[in-house]
Amino acid sequence: MINASLDSCLSFVNSQTAPSAKTEVPAGVRRAVTISRQAGCGAVHVAEKLANYLQQHVPLPGVKWTIFDRELMDKVLADHKLPKYLAQFLPEDRASQIEDTLADIFGVHPPTQTVVQHMAETLLQLAELGGVILIGRGGNIVTANIPHVLHVRLVAPLEERVERISREDHKTAGEARRFCLEEEQARARYLKTYFQADINDPLKYHLVINTSLMGYDNAARLIGDAVLRLPA
Repeated sequence: MINASLDSCLSFVNSQTAPSAKTEVPAGVRRAVTISRQAGCGAVHVAEKLANYLQQHVPLPGVKWTIFDRELMDKVLADHKLPKYLAQFLPEDRASQIEDTLADIFGVHPPTQTVVQHMAETLLQLAELGGVILIGRGGNIVTANIPHVLHVRLVAPLEERVERISREDHKTAGEARRFCLEEEQARARYLKTYFQADINDPLKYHLVINTSLMGYDNAARLIGDAVLRLPA
């Protein structure tokens, strides 16, 4: 399994941006993937299997395929020298207009739009490097004009997602259902508010995959094979 910890993410960035790495990777081999997902459809599981698949079939000299999910916010805060407590304000749309207004008045934290802009810059930088799987944060919208990036949307029936969240996160069925619905609303609002995009628009993705029908392994292979066919 590819380690998706912050340490591995930072190690990836360092290896990709080192002078030697730039000269070792031949032109045209860069590839990257963005994953948009419904809550509870197994996106992290698919991403881990995909990273292993791509590591075997699309190896990059000196680097490993790396997943950026929750650790992405930590990297954004570090890159832009922002305090770590800001992570609580934007786990994919949790900041309100009231919080932003108070921030502008009292200077408590940067407006959400500023943090989103920093996030978009980081997504672009990582996608340009290649060898990354970017989960959430409107990655497909931000990197839409980069030809070596494949955009995927993962979905599954609500009842199966509720059961999975209940089992994996030890929630009651009611808690799991509420979590799925609230996360879906938050992610949709995030894209609508900051990118004027509909998260459910199939035209924004190369692939829309039902993980309930495909399973994690088949979904990972399907995405991996599509990555292999991206134009150089």
